[in-house]
Order: sequence, then C-alpha cells, then structure tokens
Amino acid sequence: FTGSDGLELAQLLQAQWKAAGIDAQVSAVEQSSGIADVIFDAPAVVSRFEGTGRLDKATADALGLVGPVGRACGLDRDARRDHPEGIYRFAPIPVALRDSGDVMARAELRRAEVGNSAAFVQAQVAALTSGQLAVELPSRLRSSCVAVAMVEGWRGEIVHVATTSDEGQLSSYKIVDPSFHNWFGLAMALRGGQISDFPLCNKSFNLSYAGHDL
Repeated sequence: FTGSDGLELAQLLQAQWKAAGIDAQVSAVEQSSGIADVIFDAPAVVSRFEGTGRLDKATADALGLVGPVGRACGLDRDARRDHPEGIYRFAPIPVALRDSGDVMARAELRRAEVGNSAAFVQAQVAALTSGQLAVELPSRLRSSCVAVAMVEGWRGEIVHVATTSDEGQLSSYKIVDPSFHNWFGLAMALRGGQISDFPLCNKSFNLSYAGHDL
C-alpha cells in the first residue's frame, strides 16, 4: 500500500480479507478459537498447565510485572487503558484478567487477548474514513527536552525515553522492554518446581533476551 488515505487502506484490507475467505461480520473470537479449542479441550494439556509455574498477585506486584504475565496474576494494568493515546482514547480495548498466576492463566489470557485484538482491528478498519494516515515530522525537534512515551506491546508495557540537545538534535534514546520487568517473575515462578517445568514456564512467559538487554 503506497497511498495516504485511510478509506483507501480500509478498502484494500477488506478486499484482501474477502479474497482470503474471512467474513468481517463473523466474530473475530470465533475465527481464532479453533486451535485454542483443541488445546484447552485436551485433558492432558489442562492437567499439565494447571498449577504449574504459579505466581501470586502480591509477588507479581512487588516485582512490577507487566503485560499478560502480570494480568494473569490479577494485576489490573494495561497502558492502552491506563495511559491512552490515539485511538485508545475513543475506542478502549477490553482488558482480560486471570488470577491463578499459573501456566493455564497465562495461556487463557493470551487466548482472550487474541480475540479482543482481532475484533478491535476489524472494527477500526471498518471505521476508517478519508484522511491522512500520517503527519510529517518537523525538521527540528524542540531543544533541551525530555519526552516519555508508553505503549502496550504484546509482551506488555514498553517505555521510550528521548532527550534533545540545545540545538534540537536527538541526544539520547532509551527503551525499556517488558522483559526487563518480567524476568524475575519467571525466576520466582520456577522456584520449587521440577526441571521439566522449565520449558513450559519459559514459553508461557515468552521473554526476550535482546529486549532485557536494551
């Protein structure tokens, strides 16, 4: 897509969905639930997920966990709702919560968020109208400033901090990835568990080595 008009983009996406056999009128949750149903209907999977890698809400709060990992422990925090910007000021996305803090809770929460996100995208594309999709950046930034931005990534809260020089040039930039906050949560969830629990817990947290080291 090389255009700059919102309505053109909406028409292009809807045409692609139609070509792929996706009915935008059908619930996005129903479209994404097939694989999840197979997983959660399997007794062997459920028994393995439940109670494994459990992390209580108090510990999660003390560690400052963010994103799906924190919400699976009952921490009601989401940057899209708590610090809304852009479309989230007018079309809030539902925040899914669980409270058992185990692998099962993290899996169930992701299942819910997939459906919520798919429905949100479809609704926003359907509502696109004519108008610019982007604005031009200024040729010079404001001088001697600090800017902080917070967005909710798929792993959780991502914070960007930038500073400018006296000449209005970018002088420093720092990104804090959700993995930086959540790594100690994985360590605590593994305490007292079996070695065979590690792969399951590790993937249920799904952290980023590179993101931690940013």
